[in-house]
Amino acid sequence: MYERSMLISEARVTPILVSDAPLLNLQGVHQPYTPRCVIEVVTEGGVVGLGETYGDREYLTALQTFAAHLPGHPVTASTRLWDLAAEILRPETVDADLLGERPDREMFGRRNLDKLHGIVVSAFEVALLDALGRTVDLPVHALLGGKLRDRVDYAAYLFYRWSEHPTSHASSDDWDAALDPGGVVRQAERMVREHGFRSLKLKGGVFPPEEEIAAVTALHQAFPDLPVRLDPNGAWSVDTGTKVAENLRDVVEYLEDPCTGTRAMAEVHRRARVRLATNMCVTTPGEIPEAFATDAVQVLLCDHHFWGGLQATQHLSAICKTYGVGLSMHSNTHLGISLAAMTHAAACAQGDLHACDTHRPWQTEDVITRPHRFDGGAITVPDEPGLGVELDREALARLHERWSGSDVRTRDDVAAMQVADPHWSMPSMPRW
Repeated sequence: MYERSMLISEARVTPILVSDAPLLNLQGVHQPYTPRCVIEVVTEGGVVGLGETYGDREYLTALQTFAAHLPGHPVTASTRLWDLAAEILRPETVDADLLGERPDREMFGRRNLDKLHGIVVSAFEVALLDALGRTVDLPVHALLGGKLRDRVDYAAYLFYRWSEHPTSHASSDDWDAALDPGGVVRQAERMVREHGFRSLKLKGGVFPPEEEIAAVTALHQAFPDLPVRLDPNGAWSVDTGTKVAENLRDVVEYLEDPCTGTRAMAEVHRRARVRLATNMCVTTPGEIPEAFATDAVQVLLCDHHFWGGLQATQHLSAICKTYGVGLSMHSNTHLGISLAAMTHAAACAQGDLHACDTHRPWQTEDVITRPHRFDGGAITVPDEPGLGVELDREALARLHERWSGSDVRTRDDVAAMQVADPHWSMPSMPRW
């Protein structure tokens, strides 16, 4: 029998809206606010564990449905979450919009129940591990088997961007526009100066490949000692991807998702022999065999938010090590709870870990009392119990009030772009 103090008494899901910058990508532009959810799991002993995930309407419904079934379960039973998700989140109980193809909003292939289960399980697994760590006075990395590194490197995530959103009610920041190689280099200079990043990544798929080749080349010339990456989110054909790879062979650390799909990626690598990475064509265990067998992927970017949590990330790192595939981490518009979870998972990852992605410098708001600061582009792995972060309830209430007073219920970069360009639509793939 579990001690009563280890049983879950309540699970809370709080939707919030977080300010976002006018960052450009293949789909369009980030809207002024993006939805997130903060998860709280409360034990009978009064301990609160934290999690964070997507806040889009359809995910919110699934998260709330799942949360209602958690009371009575022990915080030690995180592996049981998968079975519980299968029991609760069935086709007839989830938003139909979560199933099937939505190319205007979904960049990770066909959505299905397995992927929905992974998102929900991850959110609550992190909260359970945080609650368990606080209960037994151990950091989450100890619960994952122990850290292999004391610091986790992150990369400066560079974007083509506007100086401000096209809507008058949007909040502004103090970053200049970056729409050409000079603007991208100036953005990188500030990122390196203020945060000490030692790797650079540019989000591509925005301008014709020749312009993005010029931008990456300019970054390499300005920072010859720093690894540089380019990610066009599958915007190019095999021929275009091959051409870009050949032009950047001696410049990039790797190209991320130059094309859409494992077969296209494998062909680009066969032709150009440039290291390729993905967070699009491998997002579940079932997609690993083909990608590794065809040598389509040399670096895999995982994301615990949709991969299924921190323990699943550890299993993935062991697989990548076995096959000699490098590992990094994909980023979304996350806050400090997610960044803490990423850091614990990365600290325990086996094999060759590349600097992880993070949107964090673009987010000026947070829901933790002591937002993370990068030191030399890295975060020191915390040894405090659980995740090592504390919830800022005033900030949470403020961001939830923003959500309650707004009609923004999903992230939609296409619709945000249409504010500036009414004729804009999701580009057909490949775009170039």
